Amino acid sequence: MEGLSTGRDDMVASTTFAITDGRPWPIGAHADATGVNVAVFSAHATAIEVCVFDTAGTGEVARLRLPGHSGDVWHGHLAGAKPGLVYGLRAHGPWRPDKGHRFNPTKLLLDPYAREIVGGFDWCDDQFGADRAHPKQMDTRDNAATALKARVTHDTYDWGDDRAPGTSLADTVICELHVKGFSKQNPAVPEALRGTYAGLGDPASIAHLRALGVTAVSLLPVHQRVDEERLIRRGLTNYWGYNTIGFFAVEPRLSRAPEDGAATRAEFRGMVRALHAAGIEVILDVVFNHTAEGDAVGPQVAFRGLDNASWYRLPPDARSDYDNYTGCGNTVDLRHPRVLQFVMDSMRYWVEHFHVDGYRFDLAPVLGRDDEGFARRHAFFAAVAQDPVLARVKMIAEPWDLGPGGYQVGNFPNGWVEWNDKFRDDMRSFWLRHPATRGGFAQRLCGSSDIYQARGRTPAESLNYVISHDGFTLRDLVSYNERRNLPNGEDNRDGTGSNLSFNGGAEGPTDDAAINALRARLQRALLATSLLAQGTPMLCAGDELNHTQGGNNNPYCHDSEITWIDWAAADADLIAFTARVCALRRLAQPFANRWYSGLTDPLGLHDLTWLTRAGEVLQGEAWADTSTRVLGCLIGEPGRAAAPLLLLVNADADDTTFMLPAGVWQVLLDTTHARGLGSWYGQGEVELPLPAGTLLLLAAAGADIKL
Repeated sequence: MEGLSTGRDDMVASTTFAITDGRPWPIGAHADATGVNVAVFSAHATAIEVCVFDTAGTGEVARLRLPGHSGDVWHGHLAGAKPGLVYGLRAHGPWRPDKGHRFNPTKLLLDPYAREIVGGFDWCDDQFGADRAHPKQMDTRDNAATALKARVTHDTYDWGDDRAPGTSLADTVICELHVKGFSKQNPAVPEALRGTYAGLGDPASIAHLRALGVTAVSLLPVHQRVDEERLIRRGLTNYWGYNTIGFFAVEPRLSRAPEDGAATRAEFRGMVRALHAAGIEVILDVVFNHTAEGDAVGPQVAFRGLDNASWYRLPPDARSDYDNYTGCGNTVDLRHPRVLQFVMDSMRYWVEHFHVDGYRFDLAPVLGRDDEGFARRHAFFAAVAQDPVLARVKMIAEPWDLGPGGYQVGNFPNGWVEWNDKFRDDMRSFWLRHPATRGGFAQRLCGSSDIYQARGRTPAESLNYVISHDGFTLRDLVSYNERRNLPNGEDNRDGTGSNLSFNGGAEGPTDDAAINALRARLQRALLATSLLAQGTPMLCAGDELNHTQGGNNNPYCHDSEITWIDWAAADADLIAFTARVCALRRLAQPFANRWYSGLTDPLGLHDLTWLTRAGEVLQGEAWADTSTRVLGCLIGEPGRAAAPLLLLVNADADDTTFMLPAGVWQVLLDTTHARGLGSWYGQGEVELPLPAGTLLLLAAAGADIKL
């Protein structure tokens, strides 16, 4: 079969493409020595056409029907085609939304496997498969002029001696960050690089991360995205990036050269290589739970038009609608083998071709949903566990979605790490004067054993955090009782109203020295608790230098000074404090990555003992006593320190004292000091002052901790 050339582009028009059956693998468009093989999954289409365009993607130069059909894959080989080929797809089949089918051959579709996407998405009516005024009817306007298209790539990159740091979970300290927001306003980064992949890979950015003690960065989504129509109408953007359309494509807006796909990919790889050279892993936040096509009245960009009934979960009794377990209009259906294959192919691609070190999965229960609900033995988890490429990288779950039984903290397979919101909420409550108990604090400090131990999980599988991208910054958590989200354009209704925050006595910025001192002390206490607790700690970039979003706890739509880290206002003392706590974690590892029993060894020594302020063993009803938040944790068997450690906590509003155990003790960390420095050294069995809102870490003689 042959396609007719229109002569609109020299590169592709010089040949009238001959197309043969080709092969059904690999899925996507791949160049070989004689042409380009195209393979497209669709279980319900009656035919698939590939449309070739000029290099700008503006003029169609050939249209060819894929002649091969193997199972549920349509395929063909375009002889003479080369890398750089720009193409789109058209899918023929029934227009029966009531049956789940939305085939509309007048709509040019993006290949889900596109490595590079040509053009920007234009929210015009012809991008919709259904008539927007009459949604049950097909819209027959051709959208080729404005549709997103794919470009065939064939990259080479010299990785040199790059190697994955391979940091163990026990030694991992994660910093969650946005590529642009991290360096956009950093004067130490060359101006031309700020806000880009190269800016994150710049020596100044890396020096800051290394000085803190960070071992891994968790990047907010870098897969190519589409901004929602409602945001465009308001002059806003999906800055966080949780609206993916290109699961194999690097987001160009974070590149120095957004119009050059090859340069963008090279820049991303250069960033990874630079971070690896500094011993820092790169973890990607990925959004496999939904796509940017939205709900039943959303646009027809790719998946919906190719095989709506296979790609998405549809209610059995209303197949013109979508299961919405994500809050974003649709839910990707990993029950289908080809959809599962797509997710696995994307994950392998980024590990093999971009050398990433792991994934954080947004709304991860979606990936493990079968017909009955979430299942930790789902095919997705089995596929990851046995995959020789993916089995060696980190897997981190956001363990909740919006569907039935969507809260799954603790229920992911062994080896997976989970965002632990119980740690976040209990630690906020304990330190910020909301209802809390010492028992709850102790559970969270020691790996949330109530969640993970009985399931055979390790403490490191609890990802401990107090702040993430989603919510108040650390500074705002201690400065605002109420959210300030009016700039988002939703009348302050968006973002959670339950923040467990505490403004210290005034709402927002204040000149009151006592309030500011309290806020600073609470920030340090929360940072220290997160970083020293048993589990895998995560910082949110900017918290270590006192960044504020002005009380906005949902700034997902702001690409502006609201979200860009304000390096000019950086708190050098807080940076130094954070670095000191990270160093203490690295050198002493207060809690080993094993479960403590509280029992004695043959010499009568406890591996872990909880103490009251009087130095007595904390037990019985005292755990649930809400009248005090003072306790001590005597760690008889630390992870690395050669002698016992003692953690003292006073989250009460009043100063107190604590009776030290016998022995010689030295304060290693004191959160009353702006940089955490401790000066006390002496014999135990004395009352040590413990001011309000304070955490102290002490080491017994012989611990051999040198900062």
